[in-house]
Amino acid sequence: MSTVLVIAKEPVPGRVKTRLTPPFSPSEAARLAEAALADTLDAVLATPADRRVLVLAGNPGAWLPVGFEVVPQCPGGLDERLATAFSRCTGPTLLIGMDTPQVTPALLATGLEFERCDAWFGPADDGGFWALGLAAPDPDLLRGVPMSVPETGRAQRRRLTEAGLTVRDLPALRDVDTAADALAVAGKVPGSRFAVLHAALTGTGAG
Repeated sequence: MSTVLVIAKEPVPGRVKTRLTPPFSPSEAARLAEAALADTLDAVLATPADRRVLVLAGNPGAWLPVGFEVVPQCPGGLDERLATAFSRCTGPTLLIGMDTPQVTPALLATGLEFERCDAWFGPADDGGFWALGLAAPDPDLLRGVPMSVPETGRAQRRRLTEAGLTVRDLPALRDVDTAADALAVAGKVPGSRFAVLHAALTGTGAG
């Protein structure tokens, strides 16, 4: 049974995308986070998979479409939360975050194809990773990996190869963390919720 996991936070002002403030207010940053999440969930809905699971810190809102199971994030660091998410799955599983609204169904579908590899790794431009796919989910492949540091991506990929897995790479994507990130990503997905809102908030009219 194939699964796509989306790990996310409820878009609450002051709790999400705090690095967007300034120039955006906490409310605007939360609205951008909600738009990014909604665009991401749409891409997941259009991806062939048996299960679509939102691993959520907080409560679901009107932004959640039909078609997702919702499970709470467990306590602990990000490595433990990701590991626990994988532990709930059997069969090919791809995990992504809510920070790459430019992701496409085709890209996600690639991350669920394991005919020639055991794992897919999607590096992020900031040194982390935006996607991790495992043919056979193993929580121990994530536990203890240092998260949210510039070396996170290298450490996670090394953990996979040291476990003897054949790893293939997905294209690098840029996470939306800062205002510069938001501008760059919005330019890649014109017409998306994220780009339209970004244009409205910045007065660029380019959404």
